[in-house]
Amino acid sequence: MLPESWKDQLSLVSADDYQIMGHRIPSAVTKLPGLETGDGDGGNGGAWVSKPRRIVVTNQLPLRAHRDISSNRWCFEFDNDSLYLQLKDGFPPETEVVYVGSLNADVSPSEQEDVSQYLLEKFQCVPTFLPSDLLDKYYHGFCKHYLWPIFHYLLPMTQAQGSLFDRSNWKAYTKVNKIFADKISEVLNPDEDYVWIHDYHLMILPTFLRKRFHRIKLGFFLHSPFPSSEIYRTLPVRDEILKGFLNCDLIGFHTFDYARHFLSCCSRMLGLDYESKRGYIGLEYFGRTVSIKILPVGIHMGQIESIKVAEETAEKVKGLRERFKERIVMLGVDDLDMFKGISLKFWAMGQLLEQNKELRGKVVLVQITNPARSSGKDVQDVERQIHLIADEVNDKFGRPGSGYKPIVFVNGPVSTLDKVAYYAISECVVVNAVRDGMNLVPYKYTVTRQGSPVLDEALGFGPDDVRKSVIIVSEFIGCSPSLSGAIRVNPWNIDAVTDAMSSAITMSETEKNLRHQKHHKYISSHDVAYWSRSYDQDLQRACKDHYNKRFWGVGLGLGFRVVALDPNFRKLGVETIVPAYKKTSSRLILLDYDGTMMDQDTLDKKPSDDLISLLNRLCDDPNNLVFIVSGRGKDPLSKWFGSCANLGISAEHGYFTRWNSDSPWETSVLPTDLGWKKIAEPVMKHYTEATDGSFIEEKESAIVWHHQEADPSFGSWQAKELLDHLESVLANEPVVVKRGQHIVEVKPQGVSKGKVVEHLIATMRNSKGKRPDFLLCIGDDRSDEDMFDSIVKHQDVSPIAFAEVFACTVGQKPSKAKYYLDDTPMVINMLEWLASASDKSKDGEQQSKFTFQQGHCRNEIIDL
Repeated sequence: MLPESWKDQLSLVSADDYQIMGHRIPSAVTKLPGLETGDGDGGNGGAWVSKPRRIVVTNQLPLRAHRDISSNRWCFEFDNDSLYLQLKDGFPPETEVVYVGSLNADVSPSEQEDVSQYLLEKFQCVPTFLPSDLLDKYYHGFCKHYLWPIFHYLLPMTQAQGSLFDRSNWKAYTKVNKIFADKISEVLNPDEDYVWIHDYHLMILPTFLRKRFHRIKLGFFLHSPFPSSEIYRTLPVRDEILKGFLNCDLIGFHTFDYARHFLSCCSRMLGLDYESKRGYIGLEYFGRTVSIKILPVGIHMGQIESIKVAEETAEKVKGLRERFKERIVMLGVDDLDMFKGISLKFWAMGQLLEQNKELRGKVVLVQITNPARSSGKDVQDVERQIHLIADEVNDKFGRPGSGYKPIVFVNGPVSTLDKVAYYAISECVVVNAVRDGMNLVPYKYTVTRQGSPVLDEALGFGPDDVRKSVIIVSEFIGCSPSLSGAIRVNPWNIDAVTDAMSSAITMSETEKNLRHQKHHKYISSHDVAYWSRSYDQDLQRACKDHYNKRFWGVGLGLGFRVVALDPNFRKLGVETIVPAYKKTSSRLILLDYDGTMMDQDTLDKKPSDDLISLLNRLCDDPNNLVFIVSGRGKDPLSKWFGSCANLGISAEHGYFTRWNSDSPWETSVLPTDLGWKKIAEPVMKHYTEATDGSFIEEKESAIVWHHQEADPSFGSWQAKELLDHLESVLANEPVVVKRGQHIVEVKPQGVSKGKVVEHLIATMRNSKGKRPDFLLCIGDDRSDEDMFDSIVKHQDVSPIAFAEVFACTVGQKPSKAKYYLDDTPMVINMLEWLASASDKSKDGEQQSKFTFQQGHCRNEIIDL
């Protein structure tokens, strides 16, 4: 344990924080020479400043481990082929990178502490040691055999066709993610460090971290596909995983398709809409903007270039060139799994030789198979099938006498150097996966085919020989969109793959060169450093406002999220508003109806007897002017609140106003010609017929198109189209077209709830020569923000305009209001307190009461 004095001197966390978080390792610090610390130790003083640090979290650490036979000790080295090691090249200079992940080695419990200390000191790695039974359930049970197939569009219909959802495996997944959170907490400085989590193994880890550190700077990158919503929604734990993503600040995907599927799930399942602002896509989630990053990963150019100039590589190339002398080599490099389409590739190869006799004995498909990352019946079935098809093609078209086999297997593991040698001799690479997150084989192939002096000599190329390469790529993998010069194929269409192979062989040298140069230009400029640098910059941008907001934790377990609010935004407490209410004598109370006093989910919108009674108690206080300000029409509001004699009503967002039950309805604007309805209504009817679940609500002053019952994506899409359509046809009419929550509304210009506030305040000021000394305004949706905005403007013009102002929204969400109440019951409860305060008013006190006759306000003094 660190001494207490150390904790105080480091000033990284408070003593309480230290006890809560455990033995946290402080971030690295740098000593600046020449600046005295005054520590009195007689040494050279210096100022201590934090170094920038990134914590990279992966399922496995970028390390290779083995036990030395002679000493029986563990030996470790960096895995230079690991993407997670390579990405640090894109971080700013002097950035410290700490890795958190599991080890691909079975370290006994007695050795774990020593190994952990060694890895932290020598490699800046923090291992998460997982018991074998937990690892099996987490990785093999849930990740590889359940989650990974679904994310690659394979649904387990029966136990024989794949692993069904197993609750115990899910619990193991949850437990492992929590273990990772514990390890990150040990090394994290939440105020300064940036955490970057990788891939589907750790999708709920963000929730655990956000729960502990509300302002943590957190990014996630998914390296696998994200399936369409129809597939994703089959997951029994879909909400937990989706909310895990949303607890990040930045979420990265390789392609727009993957991001689009994710955004569709957020819309369909959580009702979240995204916006694109200045090229950045963002989701508003409880006051936080969750940014979306779309950028495919690149390769480490330096690694390939260094291998290309090695003499060992040249010797390998010479040997392969001699082995496949005078033959056209096509190459496949794939993991051994069911989604790589190896069998489909072999069928296409067989069909190519069947249809082109002249190619028999000349064309060879070399297939390098990397070892499977998991074991099971699916891997065994794939291996058996591809060998069966390869044997069939080789038996039919092979020539034993000359040693010719159309399909040549190279079983892995195969080193990167050996793969580069195969890339160098291959005229074409075939990446035929039926589904793959990214796949960097075409990138590595292209860079290798650019050549080097050493490779050129080994291949017999002269200085005037053009660089050339041909890529056949499946349209269902992540690298496909970035390879515009590749021959894209549907791997399921054997004829199309066969034709692509034939085109690659017969393509002119000039065409091959043009395609190669196009690919090489993109790949060399979009390497792994470019990718990580771009992601890191966007992560910093996404986190820049963390300390400009207040973060409150909401929810339990995996449903946890934080709500980001303005620093001055707080809950409206009874202890705050009731004293202000009691000491004031000229009060204006403005209440929205739907979503404020009536729950949105309630089918019967008619107010209850209790609500009517509550409003009457507030209205009976002669110091109060109470108004319902609603978007509903005046007829239902008149019917529902007819028994509230002193209640004012503003209907259709303020177009109609009635001061009490005896006064007539007034319009807020001069009478206008509503002939524009004849233009808008046919357009809305057309969209209603085309959009199942939508309907039109016609008011006296406005027309509203509702789509809350329609398909979320289609309804939103149609709403955008309708908005554009209506703005176009109504451009010369005195109306505004606005889009709200599941609605598109057309209404006269100059009509809004904000105008209602201005009108009522002006009326009270004209009657008494002053504005109200108490203003309470409560609402829940976008239209109510107009009221809050109007109140803010009045305060900006005259800071002492109101003695007590309470602009309050319903729900913890971004708002122009300064207060909030959680829900409708909380609103009713608060109004009950105010009504009770009015009930207890002392008899005999002179009070000012407002009465309105035909829109004119006069002040009366009455004796009680």
